[in-house]
Amino acid sequence: MAAVARGPWTPADIRAGMFLYAVTDSAWLHGRTLAACVQQAIDGGATFVQLREKHMTTDELVAEAATILPICRAAHVPFLIDDDVEAARRSGADGVHVGQSDTACAEARRVLGPNAIIGVSAQTVEQARAAEAAGADYLGVGALIPTPTKPDAVDVTRDELAAICAAVDIPVVGIGGLHADTLDVLDGTGVAGAAVVSAIFAADDITAATRELADKLTSLNLAPSCRFTAPAVLSIAGSDSSGGAGIQADIKTIAANGLFAETAITALTAQNTLGVRDVLEATPAFVAEQIDAVFEDIPPAAVKIGMVSSSAIIEAIAERLEKWKAANIVVDPVMVATSGARLISDSASEALTGKLLPLARVITPNIPEAEALTGRTIDSEEAQAAAATELARRFGCAALVKGGHGVADANDVLAEPAADGDAEPRLTWFRHERIDTDNTHGTGCTLSSAIACGLARGLDVPQAVEQAKAYLTGALAAGLDLGHGSGPVDHMWQHRG
Repeated sequence: MAAVARGPWTPADIRAGMFLYAVTDSAWLHGRTLAACVQQAIDGGATFVQLREKHMTTDELVAEAATILPICRAAHVPFLIDDDVEAARRSGADGVHVGQSDTACAEARRVLGPNAIIGVSAQTVEQARAAEAAGADYLGVGALIPTPTKPDAVDVTRDELAAICAAVDIPVVGIGGLHADTLDVLDGTGVAGAAVVSAIFAADDITAATRELADKLTSLNLAPSCRFTAPAVLSIAGSDSSGGAGIQADIKTIAANGLFAETAITALTAQNTLGVRDVLEATPAFVAEQIDAVFEDIPPAAVKIGMVSSSAIIEAIAERLEKWKAANIVVDPVMVATSGARLISDSASEALTGKLLPLARVITPNIPEAEALTGRTIDSEEAQAAAATELARRFGCAALVKGGHGVADANDVLAEPAADGDAEPRLTWFRHERIDTDNTHGTGCTLSSAIACGLARGLDVPQAVEQAKAYLTGALAAGLDLGHGSGPVDHMWQHRG
């Protein structure tokens, strides 16, 4: 059957989402909320979420979906409701999953429309083929292993699972009794991934449990066309012809950290280690087209934004990222040169602070940039921490004020907004000795891209900053010495033996 794009969720999106399909069960909440548990599961690598709460009424499902849907939207993770087509329609969920005795697939499609994702449970080849013919987007096949959550389920053998996968062209996700020690049953069967209930939501540490499942799944032989490999990270920045900063530094950093790099180029530069000779800006419309092309096909798990000197380009970027509900945005607000000269106009600065920084999860100003943003003089650790705190409050995101412009050290401070808006932001210091080198071209680009990589992997902000700092420290210490001016860092230092 020919694949048909269904609005924002293409067949490729749906197939990729089958990798680690989290199915809720509030029986294991133990005082936690479902929304918090879903967020933790997504942080750990869940790629699809189904709200399955058999005891809830339609109204209760709609209310619960309202708390979960924004989390899934922000992470670009499909969200379905089990069985209740009306709850899916009213809540704005991405679709519904129906069993053999539930609402027919064709009726669900009629109610929810052509753009909805419709999943169907199947236990036999005949049921699988019928569901595909009726327009199902994917199949849930199981129970593979006896499980107390489905006491009346028909057990499906590994051979039967493989036969179902071979009989249909739509993706198949295995379900029923799957946890880290039983996922091997999926190996080589042709499934796109695993649907998991208790192994995620009964865990004390949901993020860690989900990450363990994701790591195990990556080691299995899943369907070749949907094998999960690496999250994508989008860099929106200018090109550096010398290769040390900008887009080129970002691509190297993302690749060196094992992720897939995507780009939207805001400007071309003619430069080398001695300086910039010329700049050719892209039009705002073309920058927007690049962003759309990326999100339509390979949606990134994180976005890094570097130097954008035009207010019109900044506004175009902000508008497209809001449209695509981009997650894990890291903004390196390049505003002031090392010499102290301002690099962007007053109008561009206003657009940056008014439209782009409020979208960020993390911003990474150095001391001169933090001074420009706050109007403070930063001449001590206390002033550095105060600036980070002010920025976190002002923009509602984590603010990492970098100390690389200090004299004897490279200590950075991270301020994270408190859950209670009236509480003080949480401060974390990252203390590192200064690396004695003149080759520092592209360090800001490199650090912010490495932070985006950590967020794309599901790390929290302090963890992402810590691993990014360690990566940058190694790149500086490697001692790459190229060019006649301030040379680049060694982005590939970890891969040189």
